Amino acid sequence: MAKSPPNLLLCFDFDGTLVDHTGELPFHPAMADMLRHFKRNGAAWVINTGRGLHQTMQGIAQHNIFMTPDYVVARECEIFRPGFFRQWTDYGSWNKQARKAHQHFMKKHAGFLEEMRLLVQRESMAEFLSGDLGEVGIVATTSEEMDSICSVIETRARAHPEIGYHRNGIYLRFSHANYSKGTALRELARLLKIPRERIFAAGDNHNDLSMLDQRIAANIACPSNALPEVKEHMEMQGGFIASKPASEGMMEALEHFFLKR
Repeated sequence: MAKSPPNLLLCFDFDGTLVDHTGELPFHPAMADMLRHFKRNGAAWVINTGRGLHQTMQGIAQHNIFMTPDYVVARECEIFRPGFFRQWTDYGSWNKQARKAHQHFMKKHAGFLEEMRLLVQRESMAEFLSGDLGEVGIVATTSEEMDSICSVIETRARAHPEIGYHRNGIYLRFSHANYSKGTALRELARLLKIPRERIFAAGDNHNDLSMLDQRIAANIACPSNALPEVKEHMEMQGGFIASKPASEGMMEALEHFFLKR
């Protein structure tokens, strides 16, 4: 018999949203109990993170989260689900499209990336980085410095809409603008046939803003430790701002949207 599709999709950023690295209890055990409750009632849950897939699994083990998510969105755009012969496999054709788009982006905008490298080296204290997996990014010394760098990128992106980036505090990774946490969540919802009214999304940092969009998820939230920009976005979008950090705040948010009803 075919498995019934989920009736609710719960989507969480990992670092700072599910896990509080500065807290005495990084992941509250009651959050796991709450997730089990939702799963028993037909929900699926997904970790949507800037971490790679392997790093995500390491983080789950490190923080004693004794539950495997139903799906993982890794590196802000790649969708995985548990496999039959392997632990995790690509879900649908999205990952192949994302990787192809990234290769196209890197080739087409090589000149722009070189300009950014020179700008960063000459006019800032930030560091321009190139990774083994074709990733190109920047590490700034302060949030204000990264604000200035992002302003330059966004000015160029007005003429070249493919230019995008994922920002997490002082860290930035360039990407094709069509592939983000938000578009990956929207694609996952399409594959699962879940309407936006039945989607919950929560995050705390800049790279979460694309999924904290009520056109994608009708129920959006952030923990108390979210950046001011994320809280401001929540207020503008009519989202929920928790009074507690990370997983404790997520319990508040889930209760607010689903259990009080």
